[in-house]
Amino acid sequence: MSIGMSSATHAAIGAVWRIESAKIVAGVARLTHDIGIAEELAQDALIAALEHWPQSGVPDNPGAWLMATAKNRALDHLRREQMLARKHEQIGADLDAQEALYVPDFVDALDAARADEIGDDLLRLIFTACHPVLSTDARVALTLRLLGGLTTEEIARAFLVPEPTIAQRIVRAKKTLAAAQVPFELPRGDALAPRLASVLEVIYLIFNEGYTATAGADWMRPALCDEALRLARILVGLASTEPEVHGLAALLELQASRAAARVDAQGKPVLLMDQNRARWDQLLIRRGMVALERAEQLSASAGSALGAYALQASIAACHARARVPDATDWPRIAALYDALAQVAPSPVVELNRAVAVGMAFGPAAGLEIVDALMAEPGLKDYQWLPSVRGDLLDKLGRTAEARAEFERAAGLARNDRERELLMERARECA
Repeated sequence: MSIGMSSATHAAIGAVWRIESAKIVAGVARLTHDIGIAEELAQDALIAALEHWPQSGVPDNPGAWLMATAKNRALDHLRREQMLARKHEQIGADLDAQEALYVPDFVDALDAARADEIGDDLLRLIFTACHPVLSTDARVALTLRLLGGLTTEEIARAFLVPEPTIAQRIVRAKKTLAAAQVPFELPRGDALAPRLASVLEVIYLIFNEGYTATAGADWMRPALCDEALRLARILVGLASTEPEVHGLAALLELQASRAAARVDAQGKPVLLMDQNRARWDQLLIRRGMVALERAEQLSASAGSALGAYALQASIAACHARARVPDATDWPRIAALYDALAQVAPSPVVELNRAVAVGMAFGPAAGLEIVDALMAEPGLKDYQWLPSVRGDLLDKLGRTAEARAEFERAAGLARNDRERELLMERARECA
């Protein structure tokens, strides 16, 4: 086989793995009830593909080949485990039945017949990777690893964290899940709401880190936004009756629609009111509006108020509807932040409300809210507090005070582009 053909095959394997890995890990985890073992067995299937496909060619249904190979590995693993436990007679019939289901000869037909089950497996994997027994950092890393198909190196690079740190988080997360005997199952009844909230939080955090990077040289990390958006869309397909699932999807679609306009040709940040709205992605806006409408319909049918994600999506929709900045319905946005503060109160929500109030009713009204937040411990090192205060002071003509606030904000910023933007605002106040 030529070097070019081998290279093309390896590229094909990489692409298939990125698309199919989550389904494979999920399918195997249903057999093993251990996502750590499931990932190892899925990796074994990937190694088998790397060994065989360059010689035999890429199969017509590569995802099914990988799934069947991984499940055969799982059956071998279970057989060894059960033999060691001397339970041959008890589990023999079950193993034979399971093995019959996964004969590769009719895997194509099996895929069609069991599409719903694969979806359930994926949903189980999402809920397991985002289990509240894990720390937030661990949930994020494990989700990107198992559901995003990202390598440890890619996750580390995305979050500007040393690779060994990410590797340790993932290993500890798997051990924690095993030690806690977290079942590979869908949460039911009263357990569903907090578990779903944990899943949505992880996807939201991944998107936010991509949308406005905490640290480093770049204002945005588009790969993380793309991954969060993909996970949100998967979740919509798997949990289509949950209003906040659609609310989160709507929020991410609408926010992502502005991505191309958020940086200039030199990579410098472009703030919302200065963006070229012709560069906003209309397809993503339409997708976001449809998702928001669905969230509203589901909430109305359940007789419940909009959740935090749907409310934030409603705010984003106000911006999306404004063809020019002056057309923005700021009183409506301020009212939505009032509602959000009731549903999910936090100092950051209150700060954002101050911005909306300042735009709707004048900078003095916004400054009054901001000044009340100055002693808030949770905002002590939050660069956007002095930044917002500086903007409001500047609009009131108090330029010397505004400059000091922007300089203080720049001193708190850990992102290089953000720091440059804030120092530029400070210079403009001279």
